[in-house]
Amino acid sequence: MQRTVEKIKHSDLKFGKKILLNTLLSCSIVIISSCATSKTNQSGNIILKEQGAFSAGGTIIKSEGTFDPLKPWNEQQGGQTRHGDHADVFYQIPVNKKHNSMVFLHGYGQSRRSWQTTADGREGFSDIFLKSGYGVYLVDQPGRGDAGQTTKPVQISASPDDQTWYTQFRIGLYPKFNEGVQFPKGEKYLDSFFRMMTPNTGNADEETIVNALSAVFDKSGDGILFTHSAGGAPGWKTAIKNDRVKAIVAIEPGGFTFPEGEVPQGNRGGKGVPLNEFLKLTEIPIVVYYGDYIPAEETNAASLNFWRNVLATAKQWAKIVNAHGGNATIVHLPEMGIKGNTHFIMSDLNNRQIANLIAKWLKEKGLDN
Repeated sequence: MQRTVEKIKHSDLKFGKKILLNTLLSCSIVIISSCATSKTNQSGNIILKEQGAFSAGGTIIKSEGTFDPLKPWNEQQGGQTRHGDHADVFYQIPVNKKHNSMVFLHGYGQSRRSWQTTADGREGFSDIFLKSGYGVYLVDQPGRGDAGQTTKPVQISASPDDQTWYTQFRIGLYPKFNEGVQFPKGEKYLDSFFRMMTPNTGNADEETIVNALSAVFDKSGDGILFTHSAGGAPGWKTAIKNDRVKAIVAIEPGGFTFPEGEVPQGNRGGKGVPLNEFLKLTEIPIVVYYGDYIPAEETNAASLNFWRNVLATAKQWAKIVNAHGGNATIVHLPEMGIKGNTHFIMSDLNNRQIANLIAKWLKEKGLDN
């Protein structure tokens, strides 16, 4: 009898363990499912639906002659192709993503990394907005970064030029930092910043960049185009070419697209375009941000005069856009009390404050759905 009771108890125990295990498994599934339907979990981690990389746009060239696969690999032969002049794109899509994605184009001497992180290792715009529910597409333009394969190579210079960029980017007048600058001070941060610079590997003209960036939008779908510095000029042309560009956020663009006959002297955005093309820019909301240390009057520093002229051109351009029925806003941050920003507004110490300003603007324009 005792043996029978023990056997029954042991059977009940095994049955109870099985029930407990199934219950815990069910709870785990519920928890995982719950996490997977939210933008971030309670720890602030990003929950991704999809991540990957692709090439967009580009050309193929072919050499004359016939290729012989039996010859040594290092022997020059004809009849071969070369794929180049494309954009390289890294993308991340969160669960429950918003309708509009964000496409980020870097400036001169930069790659997509300038949107991903900062000189002192904080989160860049791509992660900040990814956590807000936007899909992000980070672009290396043709002939830059991971898109280094080109069909028109250039000689890469190894001339020292860090101090030139330090001054041009308005961190300060080397070796001094600007007073109150929002750039992280310290040699290790300068070292990190300078190592983000990367050269052109090919002669990619504006049309090549625009075609590649338009091809990115063909894959990303409707989105908000972020540009920085030299990326501004091809950004305007991309919005003209591809109606999937639903808005532009330009960080200190150096040049602008004007209608023919209205291009001011010194504009770095190339020749004017026909009015019917220019009017495409009036169909989308545009906001342009400029940082600090841009003088109101001419100075003896060439780099500062450069930015003074660019800001004046930006204001003139916005007036023309709006006169044609557009919706362009120029934001000079010091005029609204936000001081200390360099040319790299998106990675300065107050980049979250700037991201919040942009998020507010996107909501006002109905683009955050």
